[in-house]
This record gives sequence, C-alpha cells and structure tokens, in this order.
Amino acid sequence: MIFANSLTQYNRLHTRTVKVGALSIGGGAPIRIQSMTTANTMDTQATIAEAITLINAGAELVRITAPSKAEAENLANIKKGLNQQGYFVPLVADIHFTPNAAEIAARIVEKVRVNPGNYADKKKFEHIEYTEKTYQLELDRIQEKFIPLVKICKEYGTAIRIGTNHGSLSDRILSKYGDTPQGMVESAMEFLRIAEAENFYNIVLSMKASNPQVMVQAYRLLVATMHQNQMNYPLHLGVTEAGDGEDGRIKSALGIGALLEDGLGDTIRVSLTEDPVHELPVCKELVKRYKNRAKLQTDIAPIPDGTKLNLFQYKKQVSKQIFNVGGHEVARVIADFSQEGLKNSTQLKQIGHHYLPLLDKWHIGDQAADFMYLGNKSIGFEIPPQLKAIYDYKTFLGLENKTRSYPLLNAAEFLEASGQIAEMTFVKLGLNDLNAALKKRLEDPQSKAILIAETQNAHAMPELRRFFIELETLGINNPVIIHRQYKNTAIEKVQLYAATDVGTLFIDGWGDGIFITQNRKNVAELNNIAFGVLQAARVRISKTEYIACPSCGRTLFNLQETTAKIRAVTNHLKGVKIGIMGCIVNGPGEMADADFGYVGSGIGKITLYKGQEVMKRNLPEENAVDALIQLIKDSDAWIEPQKALA
Repeated sequence: MIFANSLTQYNRLHTRTVKVGALSIGGGAPIRIQSMTTANTMDTQATIAEAITLINAGAELVRITAPSKAEAENLANIKKGLNQQGYFVPLVADIHFTPNAAEIAARIVEKVRVNPGNYADKKKFEHIEYTEKTYQLELDRIQEKFIPLVKICKEYGTAIRIGTNHGSLSDRILSKYGDTPQGMVESAMEFLRIAEAENFYNIVLSMKASNPQVMVQAYRLLVATMHQNQMNYPLHLGVTEAGDGEDGRIKSALGIGALLEDGLGDTIRVSLTEDPVHELPVCKELVKRYKNRAKLQTDIAPIPDGTKLNLFQYKKQVSKQIFNVGGHEVARVIADFSQEGLKNSTQLKQIGHHYLPLLDKWHIGDQAADFMYLGNKSIGFEIPPQLKAIYDYKTFLGLENKTRSYPLLNAAEFLEASGQIAEMTFVKLGLNDLNAALKKRLEDPQSKAILIAETQNAHAMPELRRFFIELETLGINNPVIIHRQYKNTAIEKVQLYAATDVGTLFIDGWGDGIFITQNRKNVAELNNIAFGVLQAARVRISKTEYIACPSCGRTLFNLQETTAKIRAVTNHLKGVKIGIMGCIVNGPGEMADADFGYVGSGIGKITLYKGQEVMKRNLPEENAVDALIQLIKDSDAWIEPQKALA
C-alpha cells in the first residue's frame, strides 16, 4: 500500500485544496499552524482576547469549543468582536456530542470539527455483535444525523474536519475493527462517504492518538486507503493528550514529525497541557524544517525492488545480541562527555549515576545512561560497574587500564584492523559504508561490533531508514545505535529534531539505542532527551507517563495546576500511565491505554478510573489527588518515593 510519494526523497503529498474562509489548506499551500482557546466560550471577551493572543503568536486558524447550542450561537459574537478589532483569521467550532450545535456553528464560522466516534454515537464500552443488516441500519442512522450538517456546510461554504480520535472510537467501530488504526480509518471513511454522496468535498481529515506509534500508523493507513479510493483530502496532524513540558514536545514532534518527514500533513496543532500560546513556537519549528528540505537534501539510494516493508504495523527488527546491546534488550543510551570531559564522579549525576559517599556505593537512576562517549578524554577515577566508557580508537589503544572501556572506529579503521579489537567494538557507519567487504568483516566471530548509524543528509530520517533496509538486504543483523549530531542547535530544537529523526525509526521497529551529540556541554539535557525519545516511542520506559489533554472551554478544572500537582506526587512511578482529562469528552476513551484516570465530571468534581472502569465518582476536587494515590496503592502499583530512590 502507498502512503507517500517517496520513502527516501522529500516530496510533499499533493492534496486537494480546502477553503477555510479565505485560507487555503492543502493543494500546495504552506503547512498551516493552529491552536485552540481555553476560555469559556460563553465568556465572549475572554475568548476574543485569547484568540487575539494566539493569532499574534502565529495561529492561522483558531479553534473554539461549542459543546451546546448556547456556545455555538455565541460564536457569532466572538467572530464579530474579532472582526471589529481587525482580526479575520478563520474560526473552527469544536463539536463532539451535539449535532444541533454543529448545525448552528456551521452557519457562523468557517470550519466545523466533528468527531465521528461521538457525533452520532454513544460510547458504553459494549461489544456488540452485528449482522450485515444491523450494521447498515447503524450507518443509516449516522447518515440521518450527519447529512443536515453537510448540507448546511455546502450552502454556507463551511469546511468540515472529520477528526477521528483513537480513544473515542464508537462501540460500533470497536466491535467490528477493534481498538486499531484500521478502526480509526474506517470511522472517518464512513463519514467521508456520506459527505461525498452529497457532493461535498471541502473536508480535512485527522487521526489523532496519544500514542505516537498508533497515530502515525493510522495516518499512513488513511492515506493508503484514500489512494485506493482516488481521494486526496488534506491532513490535520496532531498527537492528542501529549502532556506538558519536554515530554509533551517530544511526543508531539515524534508523531507529527514522522509524518512531515514523508511529505504528509497540511495543517498541524501541537496539543500541550500549557497555555496554548506555547504551542505555536513548537508548531513553527516543526514546520520550518521542511520549507527548504527538498533543496537541501542529498540523493538517497532507492529502496531495492522486492523489499518487504510494512510501515503500518509495529514489528521490532531483532538484531543479534552483543553483551547488553541488541536482541531483546531495551534500547541503550550513550551519553556524550567528549566535549566536557570527566574530572570527578559528581559529573555522572547528569546521566543518572549518583555516588553515595556515606554508603560507598552508586545509586543508578531510572534514566541512567548505559555508555558514555569520551572521545580522546581520559578518566581519573573508577566509574560505576553499570556504566561503560567508549573512546576513539587511537585513544583506546593507548589506555593502560581498559576495564569496561571500548573503542569507536570508523569504517576504514574497522576494515583495516584484524581479529578481535576488543570484547566489544563500536563502528560508526553511514549508508555508503555498507558493502560486501564490511559484511564479511562483521561476520568474523571475533569482531563483536555494534554499529553506530550516522548521516550528514538534511533529510536524515529517510537516509537512516534506508540504512536499516540496506542492512537487511545485505543480511547484516548486528545491533545498531542511532547517532544524531546537532551542531549549533538550541537544546529546545534538539528535543524536536531528535524525536523526529530517531523516534520515527524506533516506532517502525528499527534501532537498538540512541546517541545524541551537540557541540556544547549539555550532557544532562541530551541524556533527558534521549530517554524522552525512547519513552515516547514506547521502546524503553523510564518514568511515569502523563496522558494529559490541553485545556479548552469545556475544561472543569485547572489542567496545568492539577497536572503539576499529580506529577509532583507520582513522578517516581516508573511505567505507570496516568490520564488527566479536563472533561468527560476527553475521558475514559481518550485516555486510551492509561492505567489510571483523573477526569473532570462537574464543577469541582472528579471521577477516578482504573483503565476504563469508574472507581470513584464525583469526588470533591480538593480530595481527588489523595484519592488517586490511594487508588494506585489499592491496585498494587504504588512505590514509596524513598524505595524508588533506593
């Protein structure tokens, strides 16, 4: 199945042009960026003020929630107020359960977003057995609900976004297709077919999920399905419930960036649990990478004919294991001390190794690097036994004590050396270094080589993808650590770039480790980013994961404050996933695979979930965090903070 023009050359997918007011999406128009207001939609002035802030920060569309008829009607006042102040950016009404609100909004604003999972459906998490006839009756019911909106949009020139969310698929879709990317695609296609039958085509599609891997697979499958049906609707990209801070940015960049790399995407929104104005710099930075990508990239060898490649389902390409790298081991992290050097043990705190003098032992954190690259620097103290040092080849040869020390060679050095260089050897390679001679050297049982994959290509991810495909073609199954160097790049950009360049490969099953370098002394920051990328890609879990929605006018509590409060008391629970949802729209379904959920169910009221099951309903907000902790304890998922540090 085809989902991109090319898997090796940047070539943006051409989609039809959709008009959102005076703004064009798709059809060769620039990739548009957008955000969403958080004020109560009935507070006209607050919503106008927030919209203006977003527009001045670069938003080309502004989305506003309209959960009922009253809010939908008030969109007219908001639009009028913006126009009076000279702002004419298109507005998007966000609709979930209320078709009548959508029909009102469609007469006022330039675009309406509907979620097919709950626009005409109710979700009770029930499995239903359908016959062909009963399933068709359900489709007829949906058609009856959706056609009035389509006709209004057609009359008023209003665009529609059919916005599928992984966590809010209907019971009908879940019963037939399961909780899968295929189910997400079919959910959208049902609504798309209804619209096309009415000769309505002013449509944008989205496939959002809090898990970047699911999100990427769903968009790819959607494009392939559209291709099979001679459709070319533009795509709105986003990772929903990404959370806040560095984690939220990395998760968003992984999902959105993976698709942008292959030329997919016509408009994006980064959903952070922060003031929405903070989303726009991230959007701008993600989009900016692709403005000149086609001109800056160098040619990459095409993928050989007959290559079996499935980028719609996750399958780990299992390499052979060398010591603790490859095979079924977790993805490894190399920290870079080649710039800073290593003078004393306290520096190792930056990469999760803490020496405790009173106990004369090392504490190894959950985000402790496995290796450190020292280049030509030396160490004047004994490193912890769990940590191993990598040196440039010539420096390694001159070491008096080579305990837990290993060499890094380039391709030429590796081919020239014979026999066993060390009990474990690292070899840095690019795509053009892969050939029969290298394969023969790697097949020497004494080589014990771990490959460090590198590229200088501006179109880095596809060249690294091609590197892995060439390894498979040559029959080389040595473990591979993916290296990306970002020279003269701000650390905030490295978060986004590394998530895209390396994270994409991990969610497609390639890679056994990550190595991020920068020509600055940012050891701790780079180590955090490396572990953040692995966590977002779900290949190494080292901390608590928060699936937190961005705030909006439906939100029933302060999401930012609450997320910070919950994080403060649970951030030691490695591997536990906690959903924090401002309202029931983003409730148990949207939390998808969260272990525990904290959901607004009324003003000052919180409902707690374990998985998708309600455990405590309508708790007072002031008691809810303590109750969440007790629920985690009762579920045997709690660890006391002091034990987590032991």
